[in-house]
Amino acid sequence: MNKGRTILEVGADGVALITIINPPVNSLSIDVLNSLKESYEQALQRDDVKAIVVTGAKGKFSGGFDITAFGGIQGGNTPAPKPGFVSVEILSDTLEGAKKPSVAAIDGLALGGGLEVAMACHARISTPNAQLGLPELQLGVIPGFGGTQRLPRLVGLSKALEMMLMSKPVKGEEALSLGLVDAVVSGNELVNTARRWALDILEHRRPWVVSLYKTDKLEPLGEAREILKFARTQAQRRAPNLNHPLFCIDAIEEGIVSGPRAGLWKEAEVFQGLLHSDICKSLVHIFFAQRGTTKVPGVTDLGLVPRRINKVAVLGGGLMGSGIATALVLSNYPVILKEVNEKFLQAGIGRVKANLQSRIKKGKMTPEKFEKTFSLLKGVLDYESFRDVDMVIEAVIENVSLKQQIFSDLEKYCPPHCILASNTSTIDLNLIGERTRSHDRIIGAHFFSPAHVMPLLEIVRTQKTSFQVIVDLLDVGKMIKKTPVVVGNCTGFAVNRMFFPYTQAALLLVERGTDVYQIDKAITKFGMPMGPFRLCDLVGFGVAIATGTQFIMNFPERTYKTMLIPIMQEDKRAGETTRKGFYVYNDKRKASPDPEIKKYIEKARNISGVTIDLKLTKLSDKDIIEMVFFPVVNEACRVLAEGIAVKAADLDISAVMGMGFPPYRGGIMFWADSLGSKYIYSRLAEWSNMYGEFFKPCAYLADRATKGTPLSSPMEQAKSRL
Repeated sequence: MNKGRTILEVGADGVALITIINPPVNSLSIDVLNSLKESYEQALQRDDVKAIVVTGAKGKFSGGFDITAFGGIQGGNTPAPKPGFVSVEILSDTLEGAKKPSVAAIDGLALGGGLEVAMACHARISTPNAQLGLPELQLGVIPGFGGTQRLPRLVGLSKALEMMLMSKPVKGEEALSLGLVDAVVSGNELVNTARRWALDILEHRRPWVVSLYKTDKLEPLGEAREILKFARTQAQRRAPNLNHPLFCIDAIEEGIVSGPRAGLWKEAEVFQGLLHSDICKSLVHIFFAQRGTTKVPGVTDLGLVPRRINKVAVLGGGLMGSGIATALVLSNYPVILKEVNEKFLQAGIGRVKANLQSRIKKGKMTPEKFEKTFSLLKGVLDYESFRDVDMVIEAVIENVSLKQQIFSDLEKYCPPHCILASNTSTIDLNLIGERTRSHDRIIGAHFFSPAHVMPLLEIVRTQKTSFQVIVDLLDVGKMIKKTPVVVGNCTGFAVNRMFFPYTQAALLLVERGTDVYQIDKAITKFGMPMGPFRLCDLVGFGVAIATGTQFIMNFPERTYKTMLIPIMQEDKRAGETTRKGFYVYNDKRKASPDPEIKKYIEKARNISGVTIDLKLTKLSDKDIIEMVFFPVVNEACRVLAEGIAVKAADLDISAVMGMGFPPYRGGIMFWADSLGSKYIYSRLAEWSNMYGEFFKPCAYLADRATKGTPLSSPMEQAKSRL
C-alpha cells in the first residue's frame, strides 16, 4: 500500500468523506489523482451519499503534484497524463461538475495541485494556520490543474497574479478575507463544519458556487488587460531570462478573453510544453538537490541523534558575528556575544539590534517579539560565562595566529562536550586548531554575508571531526532555517575555492584588453546578481587581497597574479565603503562606471608585462561567460575529485545559494553538463595554450571528456561505464 491513494467513508449524515493519503505531504501522484476520480464517481453513484467533503490525512490537505513524477515524465520513463486529463476531466467535469455538492476541508498545506483540487470544490473551509498557494513557477512550470483560471475568479486578478508570479502563499485568515476560503475554524472542528456546510449547500442554505464561472471578482476587460500588461512588464524586469511567468499570464488572459474553458485548454498546452523545458529541468534539479544536502553518506545514515544545543557563544561582533548572532536569536537560541573591549561590544550588540529592528519595519516582527528575541542576547568581555555553552562560533578576522590563540583559550574555558566552530572562509581548520587537543570537536560553520539573510551554511569537517558534531551542526542549520552543505577541509572549502577563478579570470581578461564593464554586464545578463568587479567592490579590496593571498599560497600554479587591485587600493580605492573601486558610488550607493580605471589597468599591465590581445577586446557575451565560468567548473571538478564535496548536486546548491548562480540554470555542474564535458575541456585546453596554466583542464575533467561521461555522475558510475 505504498502507492498514494484516497479512501471513501460515508457517515450517517449522508456525507462522503474522501481523504487523500500519500505521506509525508499527501502529494498528488498519478495514483492519487486516479483514486480521487474513482472515489468521486463512487460517491456520485451511491444513493446513500448526499454531499462530499475532501480532506487530507494527518492534518495536511495536499502539498501539490508529486514532483518526483516530473523527472520520470521528462526522462520518458513515466507516461505524462494526456493534456487536460486532470484539469478538465477530473477537476472540472468530475469534481466541479458533480450533481452533489463538495467542500474542501483544508488543514496544513494546500499548495499547487492541492489548492487547485480545493478550488474545484463548491466551498472551502480552512484552519487559521493552513497555507494556501500556487508556487509552481518556482519549478519552471505554471499551475496546470486549473489554477490560472480559478484563482483570479476567487480572489481577483491582481492578488492572483501576485500569488502565482511571486509564489506567495497566504494563511487561513487572509484567505478568508480574500474570498479564497469561506470560513476559518479550528482543526478539531474542521471536518464537521465542512460536512454541515456541504449539507447546507444541498438544502440551499448556502450558495453552490462553481469557481470556474464566477465573475464578480474579475475587472472589466479593458482594466484587466491593463493589469496583465503591467504584470508582464514587471515579470520581464524581474527575470529577463525567464519566459514561463509570461506564459502564465498568457493562460490567465486567455480565460478572461475567451472564457474559462478555453483558458483551461491553453493552460494545459502551456504546462505540457514547459514540463520539458531546460528551465523546468534545472529548477526541479535544484529542488531535489536542496533537499539532499542533509544526507551525508557514512554520517547521517548511522542513526546518530542530534544533541540539544541550549546555549551558543559567538566570538566577534563585526558584520559576520552580529549576523550569526541575529540568525541564532531569531530561532530562539540564547546567545553570548564576546568582544575584546566595551566599544566593540556595544557596536556588535547595536548591529544585532538594527538587524532585528529592520524586521519590524518590514512587518516581519512585532515590537513584543522584538523585545523577547533581543533579550536572548547577552554581551561579555571575558570567557567566564563560556563554562556552560554547548557551541561556540568564532567569527573574528581572517588571521591565523589570532584564531589559534582563541581556540587554545576556548579549550580551557568551554565544557568538554562544547562544539568549537569557526566561521573562517578560507583558512585550513587543522591550522586553526593546531594548539588544541580537541580536534574531534572542531568544525567549520561558514556563513555567507549577511549571515542572517543568506541561506547557505557550509559545514566543514576535518579528518578528525566527530560524526556526532556534524549531525549536531546539521540540526542547528535546520533550526536557523539554513540549507547546510557538508564539505571537506581545504583552502576555501567548496564555495570560495570553486569561485576563486571567477574574479581571477575576469582580471586576466581585463589586463589583456577586455572592458571591465562589458564583463560585468555579460555576467549579470547571464543571471548572476552582479558581475565579478561589482562584487569585488561590495566585499571590499581588503577581503579580496586577503583571500587571494591564501589561494596564491596554496594553488600557485593556477592562480592568476595581477597587481591591479593592490595598485587601486594604494590610491585609496578599496571598494564601495570608500565610494571608489572599479565603480564610483554616490550617496545612495548607486554604482557608475569610472573612466579613471583605464590608467590603473595600464599600470598593472606594465608590471605584469602583458600586452593587449585584440581578440579579447572584441569578445562576445557568450565568450565572456565561458572564459569566466569554465575555470570555475574546472575548479569544481577538482573539489569533487578530491572528495571535498560529497556529490555534484551539493556544489550546485553551493553555487546557487553561496554565489548567486542562477537557479534556473541548475547550478554550476548541472549547467556544465548541459554544455558537455568535451566542449568545456576543448575550450579550456585552447585557452591554456594561449594564456597559460590558469586555464589548464584538470585530470578529472580530461577523463570525463575522453569517456564522454557527465561531470556530475558519481566516480564509481563513471568508472563502471568504461
